[in-house]
Amino acid sequence: MTLLAEQLLNGLQLGVMLFLLAAGLTLVFGIMGLINLAHGSLYMVGAFASAWVQQRTGSFALAVLAGLAAAGGTGIAVEALVLRRLYAREHMDQVLATFGLIMFFNELMAILFGRQPLMASIPGFLSGSVELIPGVPYPVFRLAIILVGVAVAIGLYYLISHTRIGMLVRAGATHRDMVRALGVDIVLLYTFVFGLGAVLAGFAGLLTGPLLSVQVGMGDRILITTFVVIVIGGVGSVRGALVGAMLVGMVDTLTRAFLPGMLRGVMPASSADALGAGLSSMAIFILMAIVLLVRPRGLFPAHG
Repeated sequence: MTLLAEQLLNGLQLGVMLFLLAAGLTLVFGIMGLINLAHGSLYMVGAFASAWVQQRTGSFALAVLAGLAAAGGTGIAVEALVLRRLYAREHMDQVLATFGLIMFFNELMAILFGRQPLMASIPGFLSGSVELIPGVPYPVFRLAIILVGVAVAIGLYYLISHTRIGMLVRAGATHRDMVRALGVDIVLLYTFVFGLGAVLAGFAGLLTGPLLSVQVGMGDRILITTFVVIVIGGVGSVRGALVGAMLVGMVDTLTRAFLPGMLRGVMPASSADALGAGLSSMAIFILMAIVLLVRPRGLFPAHG
């Protein structure tokens, strides 16, 4: 029971990180119709900027501000200089261009920071663990990530559902041409949405830094999982991104933790570990296939 509770919390924490990445990416695709493979690069930029500033200053607060500013500023610059020219182009053109951006940012980070991973430390006030359930200590930093992610989800819900900007974002996701015809500055709206997505990606990166090593290419691996979240939740839907992220986080964490052990009861340990590892890595894709069989457009398509 102790292990189950711990893994459920780990699944929730992974789900929160995936939500921060998926929320911005699904808005960009839902509103702009843009396939942005370089979204993971913004996650990497936020992580590198935060880790570097923390190493130089020792201040976690400055590191957070640096990560958010670097990711947001980079995102806005990329949108203005590159992606703005791709909105009317075919999706294949967008894929090729943003794949090129991935290689550009990977090499840029290698030039600026080197190939060796940077290590970001957990701040003192978030170190240690706390017993949420008697006998189940859980790291304070991971718990803080969960709480911050929930707060961001609530803030995004309020922004999308109860503000004028949110109204335009929701309208842009389903009636893009009508929004443009009503005189809305669609270029400014696109820049805002992309900048918001970049900040969320950078935020996910800087929160991940103390848990994993900050290294070149770290955004590439998480990008595929983020796309799985969006497909499951429904393109263009923040609510779908939240639900999809929680499902993917839980399924990925629980299968990796428990599936090999369950298989050991019916086959030799070595075979069970190998098969369990393989099936665990496939679990989220199996989940995606099941969801698409039942709801081809995802769980909550384009309703924000």
